[in-house]
Amino acid sequence: MSGRTDGAPPSASAMAEARAHAERAARGSYGRLLAVLAAATHDVAGAEDALGDAFERALIRWPADGVPRDPDGWLLTVARNRQRDRWRSAAARTSVPLDAVSLDSAPSSADGPDGWVSPFRDRRLELLLVCAHPEISAAVHAPLMLNTGLGYPAARIGHAFAIPATTMAARLVRAKRRIGDLGLPFEVPAVDELTDRLAPVLEAIYAAYTIEWPALARERRALLLGLGEVVAEVAATSAEAHGLVALMELSSARLPARTDDDGRFVPLAEQNPGLWDADLIARAHAHQRTAHGLGQVGRFQLEAAIGAVHCARRPGAVPDWLTLRRLHEALQTLSPTLAGAVALVAVVAETDGAAVALGRLDEVADTDRFQPAWVTRAHLLDRLGRDDASTAAFDKAIALTTDPAERAHLETRRATVGGKLKLR
Repeated sequence: MSGRTDGAPPSASAMAEARAHAERAARGSYGRLLAVLAAATHDVAGAEDALGDAFERALIRWPADGVPRDPDGWLLTVARNRQRDRWRSAAARTSVPLDAVSLDSAPSSADGPDGWVSPFRDRRLELLLVCAHPEISAAVHAPLMLNTGLGYPAARIGHAFAIPATTMAARLVRAKRRIGDLGLPFEVPAVDELTDRLAPVLEAIYAAYTIEWPALARERRALLLGLGEVVAEVAATSAEAHGLVALMELSSARLPARTDDDGRFVPLAEQNPGLWDADLIARAHAHQRTAHGLGQVGRFQLEAAIGAVHCARRPGAVPDWLTLRRLHEALQTLSPTLAGAVALVAVVAETDGAAVALGRLDEVADTDRFQPAWVTRAHLLDRLGRDDASTAAFDKAIALTTDPAERAHLETRRATVGGKLKLR
């Protein structure tokens, strides 16, 4: 750690560097740090408070002293000292014996030792499994995992689940309190129980991956892919765990071709396969082979199979629409969703024509606020020459689009339809 010794206030550049490192640690290590802290005490909320104090201290100390060579170790040490202070307080001594928790497995320097390499193992999986414990309401399993293990705030989770932020926050507080009250253990359970608790863990990882996709930062994407690999390693006989990792890797592999050199959005069927990440695709195929050998079919495996068909397309070729249709139909039969229904409509347009697909789309319920449904409708109406209706559908789709590159692409397509109207 290199820092100032002249007593002068830290420079703006030092402040910016410290904040950047703290934000990087928050994005990449929050769940790992929280899992270690909470495992010792079963007090998730208290661990969050201690970790929050550590981040605040980092923003004060790092600009003056320099960023430590091991920021995670520094944060863990300071947070554990905050936990120790709390347990040694008069209030804690009168309610819970100090030796009820073990906080002595890390260095105890209040400043965080420079250069100390953190020895703690990754306990995020145990934290996620605690959140999926049968003593916790099933309705809060995935939100609790997103909040504690992956660092998403209550407001963001509430938006994703269409639940008011205050309601979601209250549910999360109750669930964390219950973990502490019951002293739920941070451990990987026996195989029979692990199978039941694994499903919401996979759903939470997938939700975290999709909430911000494709704008997910590179390190955040790597974090989630790594967490998926951890789950697949621990639950090696879960075909769906391998399917989820394959799905995320195939999706990530195509990201380099999603926009061109000028930042313009490129639809999947028009992307250059030569730009896809061959290493990620190969890793995904390995997980798919493992899943296939386990003889169990599930949602994530089917979604991964769809991704694999897209990734098998050669440069200049069209997707294998007939195979994609069979896979989408199987997915909707096994695990029907609104997104799956709209995706199937888009494939039907390629196999049976836009008119048949539009009729299928009209039968899908609850599409008024679903952006992919309006994008699909706009394209189908354009192909059918119904330019007025297509323009209106593009307007609705654009209003619901949050990704800048995709919004610009839709605006261009809408302008093309509008141009045809002016020529009449």
